[in-house]
Amino acid sequence: MYQRNQRGGGKSRFYQRRKICRFCVDKDLDIDYKTPKALRQFITERGKIIPRRITGTCAKHQRKLTVAIKQARQIALLPFVGKPMY
Repeated sequence: MYQRNQRGGGKSRFYQRRKICRFCVDKDLDIDYKTPKALRQFITERGKIIPRRITGTCAKHQRKLTVAIKQARQIALLPFVGKPMY
């Protein structure tokens, strides 16, 4: 009789395509705290910075992006927290 693995695992692995850094591809894009519209794409609606494993940015540009978002928050171009849910 055929017996299955107790954990239910199998050979069905999901491989996702490697994300590319949009700042490395397009050299004209600049990370600047004075452009909150561009920085808003990298924060959630709750105000958190989206990690690089989700956005696909490289480590070098993620560090610049984080600094720019924090500078924009300090001078009130971006919110520290998002809108309340209630």
